[in-house]
Amino acid sequence: MRILLAEDEVALCDQIRRVLAAEGRAVDVAHDGDEAAFLGATEPYDAIILDLGLPRRDGLSILKDWRSQGIDIPVLILTARDGWSQRVDGLDAGADDYLTKPFHMSELAARIRAILRRRMPSADPVFRKGSLEFDTRTGRATVEGVPVDLTQQEVAVMTYLVHNIGRMVSRMELSEHIYSYDGDRDSNTIAVFVARLRRKLGPDLIRTVRGRGYSIDAD
Repeated sequence: MRILLAEDEVALCDQIRRVLAAEGRAVDVAHDGDEAAFLGATEPYDAIILDLGLPRRDGLSILKDWRSQGIDIPVLILTARDGWSQRVDGLDAGADDYLTKPFHMSELAARIRAILRRRMPSADPVFRKGSLEFDTRTGRATVEGVPVDLTQQEVAVMTYLVHNIGRMVSRMELSEHIYSYDGDRDSNTIAVFVARLRRKLGPDLIRTVRGRGYSIDAD
């Protein structure tokens, strides 16, 4: 899953990026409002973390513009401790959640997981099929109760397919959602990740339709 992080504090950005990357998220960073507004309007993110106090352009006006353009990407806003009125304005403008600075990284990660989970067909964050269990919150997988070691890219592909269960997802769409803006978006490598997931988690888990893409069936 791919996240836009719009935050001007460099040290905080580095912390957040590391935490989210450890959960298999691809993270793009925007350090000012102009860059955030552009990326949010042109890139297919799964969620956005938006600081309301950005330089050049404030986060609230950016959020209002996104919503007026029909961009419905889930947004978690970050506000200062005394910014209760900003929190209200942000939620009224279309934010999905908010977090007050300073905060614990574990809480931010949990709130992002909750935002992503709301878009899943099932409210259960643990996907089960046969002897397979895959936890979308942690990226941990087991087959017949035995832990399976997955790479960060494999977790990212699996998580995106589970969040879009029952829907055909093209290679291009997968590459857009598992690689960051400046990453090497080679859609051909998606086939490699899918092959590895089949080998590790089960040969019939992911269905391929030639020329269209991949899907995990709901039943």
